[in-house]
Amino acid sequence: MPKAHRFTYTSAQLEQFAQAVLDAAKRAGASACECEVSEGYGLSVTVRKNEPDTIEHNRDKGIGITLYFGDRPNARRGHASTSDFSPAALASAVEAAAAIARKTAVDDCAGPPEPRELARAPDLARLDLDLFHPWDLGTEEAIRIARRTERAAFALSPKIRNSEGASVSAQHSQFVFANSLGFMHGFPTSRHSLSLSVIAEDSGAMQRDDWYSAARLPGRLAEAEALGEYAGRRALARLGARKIATCQAPVLFEAPSAIGLMGSFVSAASGGSLYRKSSFLVDALGKQVFARGFAIEERPHEPRALASTPFDEEGVATRRRDVVRDGVLQGYFLGSYSARKLGLKSTGSAGGNHNLVVKSSGPDLAGMLRKMGRGLLVTDMLGQGVNLLTGDYSRGAAGYWVEGGEIAYPVEEITIAGNLKDMFRGIVAVGSDELVRGAYRCGSILVDNMTIAGD
Repeated sequence: MPKAHRFTYTSAQLEQFAQAVLDAAKRAGASACECEVSEGYGLSVTVRKNEPDTIEHNRDKGIGITLYFGDRPNARRGHASTSDFSPAALASAVEAAAAIARKTAVDDCAGPPEPRELARAPDLARLDLDLFHPWDLGTEEAIRIARRTERAAFALSPKIRNSEGASVSAQHSQFVFANSLGFMHGFPTSRHSLSLSVIAEDSGAMQRDDWYSAARLPGRLAEAEALGEYAGRRALARLGARKIATCQAPVLFEAPSAIGLMGSFVSAASGGSLYRKSSFLVDALGKQVFARGFAIEERPHEPRALASTPFDEEGVATRRRDVVRDGVLQGYFLGSYSARKLGLKSTGSAGGNHNLVVKSSGPDLAGMLRKMGRGLLVTDMLGQGVNLLTGDYSRGAAGYWVEGGEIAYPVEEITIAGNLKDMFRGIVAVGSDELVRGAYRCGSILVDNMTIAGD
């Protein structure tokens, strides 16, 4: 681990705490135990209208403990946590988890993962994902970066009248996950970010827009002035927005909105929604869900990526895989519990997905606009109108009306509606204007037809 870190404990000490929990669980009569020991620290600063608005230093730690009494299909599960690492506190947390487990109903799917699914030590030793790059960011430096970001937006035009704040954050964490199957491993990570939200005003009408950048390495963040200027230009471009008449037309989701669309897919394809029968993708494996040519890969082992990991939150090994190939759904997102509920195998997705890459099949954004010809470019989504059971999709939106392959004017106060089943099969192309946001990498997505509700 680099010397620049400011963790309180060494990784060896975290392992000692984990082992103490495993030993206490065994003494308590548990048939199995899982625990995660973690700590983190960081700095977050927000500047608003050139003045520091918030300054937050965080330092936290915790241990989460899960005990099982009895083997499947007669297992009982209990969970407890503590932020006190003293021997007495650890013993007390184990006792609390045991007490809960003894009074919990039997669950035939509860239990640790299958031993053969756990990440193996030789593989972990070979795999260096390079996820920890500490940023020794001081408060004054963070304030200066935030001010530079905000000033760049205000310098664009007197129409940039207000700011919701420029924020700079440097966060660091480390953890060890261990279970009674002999697995014990962890690693440090870092995540840094820069963001800005500003408000433009003209003739009493106001429009807001924002942008942000996040990375493992501070040197990979967007330049402060460039990000500030881009956020400001986005807000200015929305001035003069108007309503449009209700119509049917193609819709081009700008990359950030396209990522949100893919988030709806992941929610529908995840274990909890599937075994509760609350997803339109139940029994969809091997079926045509998206348009032909559409593809999604999961790449959990990309160096320095924001959602890379060699194993999931249960210690199950992650692997590169096709989630969607040529429009056909190849795999769900399952942890051990949901996999058992469905009679399937874990996909190493306990805790979420890892670096989903939506494969590009189209040109850049300008080319995607030309490809659409006439329709709506969506840049902002409002509300949560997605029904995962039926696939019905209806959300407030804002963006730009497009004529002749070029932006004609901004629009607001509209609703776009359709059904995810039709929308996914109606994807015409994915743009090469790829954007990384958290666990997703995706360009703009063009859908052939949706209802646009306006006046």
